[in-house]
Amino acid sequence: MPTPSPDKRTQYSIWYFVAVLLFLFLLPDWLSSQPQTIRYSEFRALALAGELQEVTVATEEVKASVRADQLSPYLSSEEVSRLRPSGDDTVRIRAIRVEDPDLVQVLEEAGVSYTGVRENTWLTSMLSWLLPLAVLVLVWSFLLRRMSGMGGGGSGSMMSIGKSKAKIYMEKDTRVTFDDVAGVDEAKAELQEVVDFLRDPDKYSRLGAHIPKGVLLVGPPGTGKTLMARAVAGQASVPFLSISGSEFVEMFVGVGAARVRDLFNQARGMAPAIIFIDELDALGRARGANPMMNNDEKEQTLNQLLVELDGFDPSSGLILLAATNRPEILDQALLRAGRFDRQVLVDRPDRIGRAQILKVHIRKIKLEPSIDMDKVAALTPGFTGADLANLVNEAALLATRRNANVVTLEDFNAAIERIVAGLEKKNRILSKKERRTVAYHELGHALVAMSLEGVDPVQKVSIIPRGISALGYTLQRPTEDRFLLSEQELRNRMTVLLGGRAAEQLVFNATSTGAADDIEKATEIARDMVTRFGMIPALGQVTYEQSSQNHMQQRWLGNSRQYSEATAEAIDQAIRELIDQAFNQATGILESHRETLENGAKQLLEVEVLSGEALQKLLGQEQQTVQT
Repeated sequence: MPTPSPDKRTQYSIWYFVAVLLFLFLLPDWLSSQPQTIRYSEFRALALAGELQEVTVATEEVKASVRADQLSPYLSSEEVSRLRPSGDDTVRIRAIRVEDPDLVQVLEEAGVSYTGVRENTWLTSMLSWLLPLAVLVLVWSFLLRRMSGMGGGGSGSMMSIGKSKAKIYMEKDTRVTFDDVAGVDEAKAELQEVVDFLRDPDKYSRLGAHIPKGVLLVGPPGTGKTLMARAVAGQASVPFLSISGSEFVEMFVGVGAARVRDLFNQARGMAPAIIFIDELDALGRARGANPMMNNDEKEQTLNQLLVELDGFDPSSGLILLAATNRPEILDQALLRAGRFDRQVLVDRPDRIGRAQILKVHIRKIKLEPSIDMDKVAALTPGFTGADLANLVNEAALLATRRNANVVTLEDFNAAIERIVAGLEKKNRILSKKERRTVAYHELGHALVAMSLEGVDPVQKVSIIPRGISALGYTLQRPTEDRFLLSEQELRNRMTVLLGGRAAEQLVFNATSTGAADDIEKATEIARDMVTRFGMIPALGQVTYEQSSQNHMQQRWLGNSRQYSEATAEAIDQAIRELIDQAFNQATGILESHRETLENGAKQLLEVEVLSGEALQKLLGQEQQTVQT
């Protein structure tokens, strides 16, 4: 069991002392024989009969002793039994006193000895003061704990609001090493030097070198930056202090700076150790990026972090790791040499890396022996490590739902479709006209894609609704990872995107809202070709729209355009021409394959799903008919 903290032990001791004190005060009354209560009229009748003994008269009550057999004329047998539960011959009785001036005279005439007593009310008076005070103290302490918890104190005390809330993991808690991280071999090689330094600092000081103070892990979300940082700590077998950048920022100015100081003080006491700050952009955003929304608390916290980075000795065994997916908005003072002077890219894995990541995640999954993870990796271009972990879990869930004993390749294919296109909604009922429109629309995408070179091959066409708003989908999967795209390949992508709208226009001589997302994506490609890639000769090799990531101040000011109205008009005209050319090309392709479009739509309405092989077969039949 965990050992209580000193504060808790002190609280327990105080309450134990109070409980024992009350017990000692109340014990004499509990141990003494308690008198039995009767009605005052019965008490007066016993007094008149002279049956009472040892009468004591108090302000609020009267007490006396009486022989049990003398009670029968005045009380019923049940009441007598209640008054003498232990069977004693003499019992003590009491009655609540009423206004009776003749009571003393009655007792004297009956020859009963009596005495007056002064009631001891000090305990009652003390409790009447202490109990309300104790309730107030309890309520006040409860409110203080709630306030300190809401303010981020974490330990139940207002004084702890400036304490660091870092989670401390030791070697046995981290339980992650480089063996659990795959697909980022370059990043592991960079960080292996940090591990070696933490294990043997003298190795680097021998020649006068020192390890970088700060290492910044940069990459898209889900690529494993946090996992990599924990693996460094696990590999080096050192304490790992983990905290999010947002936990430094509070509504009170100066709290974040105090937490930064406390964090580094904790780490110095555990050195060698690793401090890991996740989502560094929440803390290290560039100062003055938005002149209208300055934040003194954030700036003080950032300044304190910069001071701490300058202040600790690199030979002390402290390494600061941080992760962000938005390095472009970080303050330049953080990135200068001597602070975060090493940046490690944790990027989306390539095909080989994805296969390695899948092999890590399938360790606890029962797989069909014939599954080749390289084939699954080829079907998942652009997936991050988190996406691949989700893919393996989804495949296992799908196999479980169909009561299978192992996970098959079909389960992985279904999981990929579910992640990419969304969940199937077979209960969504479309009208006959809507189903025909969706069928021609999706076949328009597929036929255009199959007719162009350098386009991702079509794997499946479906008119089963998926996701939030997709009434159908055309699934294309690349055969290899691509890092560069030519102008013609971008034009072909726009043509494929506009194939659905072209099919609707060709068949129904009308358009629908189903092409809204396609038009948006095609326009985005065209705009990038014109304004960023310099692919329009008439506009020259000029970038007209720079990335907003590198120009945060212009975006805050709401004006990032740096060209004339005439140039803006030329840009709009060029974008429209690219879109029109792609639409006309898609229309021409579909007109030349009109028979396949009609036959494919008819077949798709019947079976709802067509594979790429089935579409190739339809195209082959059309070509044979033309040759004949």
